[in-house]
Amino acid sequence: MANFDLVMPKMGESVAEATIIKWTKNVGDKIKIDETVLEIATDKVDSVIPSPFEGVLLKRLFNEGDVVQVGAVIAVIGNEAGAAAPEAPKAAPVAETKVAAPVAAVPAATTESNNYGSSDKFYSPLVKSIAKEEGISLTELDSIKGTGQDGRVTKADIMAYLPTRGKQSAPAVAETAAAPAAAPKVESKPTSVSAGEFAVIVNRPAVAVGAGDEIVEMDRMRKMIAENMVMSKHVAPHVTSYVEADVTNLVMWRDKAKKEFEKRDGEKLTFTPLFIEAVAKAIKDFPLINVSVDQTQTKIIKHKNINIGMAAALPSGNLIVPVIKNADEKNLLGITKAVNDLANRARANKLVPDEIQGGTFTLTNVGSFGNLMGTPIILQPQVAILAVGSIKKKPAVIETPQGDMIGVRQFMYLSLSYDHRVVDGSLGGSFLRRVADYLEQWDLNRTV
Repeated sequence: MANFDLVMPKMGESVAEATIIKWTKNVGDKIKIDETVLEIATDKVDSVIPSPFEGVLLKRLFNEGDVVQVGAVIAVIGNEAGAAAPEAPKAAPVAETKVAAPVAAVPAATTESNNYGSSDKFYSPLVKSIAKEEGISLTELDSIKGTGQDGRVTKADIMAYLPTRGKQSAPAVAETAAAPAAAPKVESKPTSVSAGEFAVIVNRPAVAVGAGDEIVEMDRMRKMIAENMVMSKHVAPHVTSYVEADVTNLVMWRDKAKKEFEKRDGEKLTFTPLFIEAVAKAIKDFPLINVSVDQTQTKIIKHKNINIGMAAALPSGNLIVPVIKNADEKNLLGITKAVNDLANRARANKLVPDEIQGGTFTLTNVGSFGNLMGTPIILQPQVAILAVGSIKKKPAVIETPQGDMIGVRQFMYLSLSYDHRVVDGSLGGSFLRRVADYLEQWDLNRTV
C-alpha cells in the first residue's frame, strides 16, 4: 500500500493558514477513514482535520503551535509495514522553516515587512495583513505589546498602535515585579482597544483571589469572544429599542404546519426560520440597517447582499454565529434547511471559516433560554443585532366588530441594539416595528 500525504485543507477564500492546536494521533497510531488526526484553529473558527485514508500515522511534519500554510503536507499516512520501515527523511516544507537567512546588509524597512513568517512570535493572517498594508516592518511588529493569549498581538492591539505610531521614543518599560505570593491577586493592567481612528485605554480592576477560589483559564474561543465584545462596545455607541408583538397567528400556523413540513421535506420547522424571513423582508424595506462603517468612521458601506447571522450556543458554553447568505433570496424551506444544517454542524464543530464570515445583520434567540428579552452586543462591523425573547401566553384586549373582549394571546418581546453613529432612533425603531408587523400579520392560510 502506498503512502499518502495529509495536507492542510482549504478552509475558505480568505484563509491562507491555520495553527495546529493539538495532534489527536501519535506516530504509529492506527487511523480509520474520517477519523480526526489533529485539531486546528484560524482567526475565525476552530476545526478538525479527518483522515481521508485508512492506515497508520507514519510522520507528523509539524508540531503543536506551528502555523501551516493551506496546501502544505502536514502528515504522512501509510500501512503498518511502512511504519516499521521508516522512509528516508524528506525535506521539511517551507512553511515549517522559521529561521531566515541573515538580512543585515538590507534595510529592514524594505524587507522585513513582507517576511513576518520568520519571527519567533505568532501573528494571525489578519494581523499580518494589516501590518503589510500599513508598511510595518517585522522589527516594529515585534515591538508591539500583545494582549492576546501568550502575549500575542491581536487586531485590537495593532489598530490601537497605529494612531501612536512614531510618537514612542522607546519600547514600553517592562512591567514591575509582581506582589508577594502571600497575597495573590490579578493585577490591574491597561488594555488598548481600537475604535476606528481612536484608541481607548481601559484600566482593568484588580481582582482579589480568596481561599478556595478556582482560577479557570479561558479557552481560545472564549478569549476571542471577550476581545470582540469589548471592542464592539468601544467602537459603537449602543442603543436598544423594544417592541412587544402579538404572534398568536404565527404560533397557530406553525403548530398546524410543522408535522406536514417535516413529513414532506424532512426538516424540523422551528421559529428561527420564521424570524429570519421576517428580518430579511424588513431589511429590504429599510436597507440602511444593512450597512457598515469603515475604519475612518467617515464612510458608510451599504451592503448589496442580505447575509443574516444566527447566534448559536455550543456545548462548550461558547457562542458562534454561522451566516445564512442571501437570506432574502431563499424561500421558507431554503431558510429552514440552512438554519438546521448550520446549527447542527456548529454543535458538531464542523463549520468552515467562510460560513461564519460575511454577515451583515445578526439574530440571537434569547427566548431559547427562557428569557423574555435581551440587550445584545453588536457583532462588528455590522450596525444592528436583533434579540427575540420567549413566547408567552397573556390576557389581552381583543378588538372585534362587536366590541372589545378579553382573550388569551401569544406575545413576545423583540429588542434591537443598533450603532447610534449611523442608526438613529427613527430608523432603528421603524425597522424593529416592521419586523414585529411581519410576525403579527402572519397569514394563517399560508401553504406549507
